[in-house]
Amino acid sequence: MKPLQLSPETAIKLAEKLNVKLEQLMHMPQHILIQKLMLLDDDKKE
Repeated sequence: MKPLQLSPETAIKLAEKLNVKLEQLMHMPQHILIQKLMLLDDDKKE
């Protein structure tokens, strides 16, 4: 699996928001990243 295609700025911001290491974020499967973003969005709405 190849790393996610994200700009460096986006990757840094996502890693901070999701509380994961940058390296972990870049090698995270896309479907898991989407799940985490959905959970983050749900928490934001509450």
